[in-house]
Amino acid sequence: MNNGVLLAVSAYLFWGLHPIYWKLLSDVSSTEIVAHRVIWSMIFFIIIITIKKEWKDLKNNFINNTNKKTLLLTSFLIGSNWTVYVWAVNSGFIIETSLGYFISPLVIVLLGVIFLKERLRRIQWFALIIATTGVIVMTFLYGVFPWVGLYLAGTWGTYGMLRKKLSFSSLEGLAIETAILSVPAVLFMSYIFGNNTNSFYNADISTNSLLVGCGIITGLPLMIFIHASKKIQLSLLGILQYIYPTLIFIIGAFVYKEPLSTVKLMGFIFIWTALLIYSIEGLIYSKIKHR
Repeated sequence: MNNGVLLAVSAYLFWGLHPIYWKLLSDVSSTEIVAHRVIWSMIFFIIIITIKKEWKDLKNNFINNTNKKTLLLTSFLIGSNWTVYVWAVNSGFIIETSLGYFISPLVIVLLGVIFLKERLRRIQWFALIIATTGVIVMTFLYGVFPWVGLYLAGTWGTYGMLRKKLSFSSLEGLAIETAILSVPAVLFMSYIFGNNTNSFYNADISTNSLLVGCGIITGLPLMIFIHASKKIQLSLLGILQYIYPTLIFIIGAFVYKEPLSTVKLMGFIFIWTALLIYSIEGLIYSKIKHR
């Protein structure tokens, strides 16, 4: 197996197994988990940047970047995405989180059409219509608007679109974003430490280790993914990305036994069909274009 493919699959497996990690912290509030994730992730990225001796590059990129205000928005998007995701996992909505990451590639495409005036080919439009039909089926037949999945897809898609406008690498960007998010995170932690309502002092060593480990499980798959993206084609990387929402779906349905009604499954089938059409069309178009 190609080394890049192996790295990409490893990163996606890491992300796909995240729900199990968050479930181990189900006794801790989602807000406190995210606060720990932000702080320990920031420390992780600081260590990596120091080891790689990239502080000078980070400083120069920050000084020369003309979209510094965008970093505030991307920080909010990634922070709120993490919060909703952790809350959803520990509240019994793992399957719905997988929906968000299944449709996020299509949301990114739609955002490109709306804000970047990109043009879609007919089959791409067809795929978007099928995916939208799936969401409508879930909403009107199942009777519940899938806000968790759509929020995760919307925040992740918007985050990806805005990050394209910034000159920072994935590592640099997340280092800055977690540094920005660390301000409210530290304030929140100070408040719950002052009230003695935090879990860090009151929990056992295994829970504390998991909280500290939030930085590693956030940063390590990202580092693996960055290396993978340099070794394989983006088209292949795009296909492989469906590994992690598929794994999340399997964990929610078969490990934690979340209810999966016929109607909800119908909605997923529409979305899976749309993704299949979109992916195959993209591969065919890429091959024709590079002949």
